[in-house]
Amino acid sequence: MFWFMQGLCALPAFLVVWSSCTFIISYLIALYRRDVDIIFPYISDTGANPPESCIFGLMTFISACAGIATIYARYKFVEKLCEETRLVSPCFNKAALVLGMISCLGMCIVATFQETTVWQAHDAGALLFFVSGVLYTILQSRISYLAYPFGSSLTWCRTRVFIATIATLAFFPTVICAFFVKQTTLHRDKEDADYPYHLASAVCEWIVAFSFICFFLTYIDDFKLFTLRVHTEYQE
Repeated sequence: MFWFMQGLCALPAFLVVWSSCTFIISYLIALYRRDVDIIFPYISDTGANPPESCIFGLMTFISACAGIATIYARYKFVEKLCEETRLVSPCFNKAALVLGMISCLGMCIVATFQETTVWQAHDAGALLFFVSGVLYTILQSRISYLAYPFGSSLTWCRTRVFIATIATLAFFPTVICAFFVKQTTLHRDKEDADYPYHLASAVCEWIVAFSFICFFLTYIDDFKLFTLRVHTEYQE
């Protein structure tokens, strides 16, 4: 049996690969069409103009759906551990589920509303995605330690804490520096007064985004351990 056929590990693997392709493909298309600068545009800048905006929106929506499925599967896995070991509080598990779903909702908003059309909704969705996403990684890192040695190895627990720390540290300059960016065009001039803030914010945004991707990468080993089945009850 191939590794991706074990349990549900294909789910986080698909999420990681698809999400990475979403960011990279839209960036390459926007770069080819010269819609953005080569040096660290905002992720949303790479999906602002058609046709890359169409590809970015579709792929981001699929990523959100895959994220919902992965987050729910993780919730059911931890729920099973709660029943058998009593090491993790069900409240923690439910809180992580809610935060994960809110983060995926933010992704859908970002995919639907481009920053050049309805920037208020786009920025609100991005903030929702980042805040709830960072909190999700922190809470899941805590859950992993509480559930140890069941589910995840100590190495993966430490890896999750490291990734969550990187995401948290990168989140604050992403938001704070963005407040000082006044230019609204996709192309930036290095001579602009707010260019250093734009560069710092954009770099940290990419770090946060790929931190999320790497965090779901740590689920692959866990997801080899279980499967989910749908139970149907027919009521006459």
